[in-house]
Amino acid sequence: MQFEQTFMNFLLHHQEKHNRTYHFLILMDALMSAAKHIEHYYLTGALKGRLGYTDTVNVQGEDVMQMDEIAHEIVIHYLKTTRRVIHVVSEEAADIIPLNVESGRYFVYFDPLDGSSNVAHGLPVGFLFGIAKRNLDGPEDFHLRAGKDYIAAGMFVIPTGTFTVAFKDAGTWRFHIDETMNYVKPVQMILPENTSSWELSFNSANRYTYAEKIQQWLDQNEKKHAFRYLGALAGDFHRILGNGGMFMYPAIVNHPNPKKNRPDGKLRLMYEASVVAFMCKEAGGTAVDEKGMPILDINPESHHQRTALYVGSKPLVDDITAVLKG
Repeated sequence: MQFEQTFMNFLLHHQEKHNRTYHFLILMDALMSAAKHIEHYYLTGALKGRLGYTDTVNVQGEDVMQMDEIAHEIVIHYLKTTRRVIHVVSEEAADIIPLNVESGRYFVYFDPLDGSSNVAHGLPVGFLFGIAKRNLDGPEDFHLRAGKDYIAAGMFVIPTGTFTVAFKDAGTWRFHIDETMNYVKPVQMILPENTSSWELSFNSANRYTYAEKIQQWLDQNEKKHAFRYLGALAGDFHRILGNGGMFMYPAIVNHPNPKKNRPDGKLRLMYEASVVAFMCKEAGGTAVDEKGMPILDINPESHHQRTALYVGSKPLVDDITAVLKG
């Protein structure tokens, strides 16, 4: 028999090594429990009739699927049980949700079901989260944190049974679920330097809506790399972490219908872009917005703030950053 190290065993040693508290263990246990329940509802969704749309539109202006609502409620339930979360920001909630304002230690920003349009087709979706800590040295002002202030960020790719998490200044690690429903076998993720494996990931249907300089960069560079696009940030970034390359979601500025332009970008900063940027940095990569500014340095002005995103291997992101700034 072969036994693999579990995530919780790994995390216990990690906390001990870095002289950190058990509070974080309780929070991570809740997030893992939430992910397992979301995966269960996803896998049984077709049988139970849960894969369709509701009659509502979320704060993002997007039609809400039943699984969006289910995943949101699951995550909120488990975060409440920790009694250690001050407030949360969820893609599916218009307002910031207070939990344990007085006694909590953490802020959690999450997208409970990234890429939910994939659900009806049985394709992978994601559960993304970023975690920041309250000010333990003085009064807390409850401000929204920039990605550089996160202490951890991660994603579950559902239903593949993979979990990737990054800890501040301690690397990015991937785990796989086993037959006992435990996440096991930690593997440190480091973006490969061998460019022959690098991939480019972007929505090719939008390419002619990008700024002309981005279209020109693609014309000059896309044939150097394999093209992959899943339609869910978590799944696409999962591949980039393993193979290297770049995921990009540029601003939309040349759409035939001007109402569909998104000059600020489409992805949400706090629970999508900052999450993958944090994981990417800990794996040796980097991420910038449409102005070439590091994603992790952006101070949020609102909890559903949007951004463009270029994330992945540093040489590729640096190359397109020069174009963005130029």
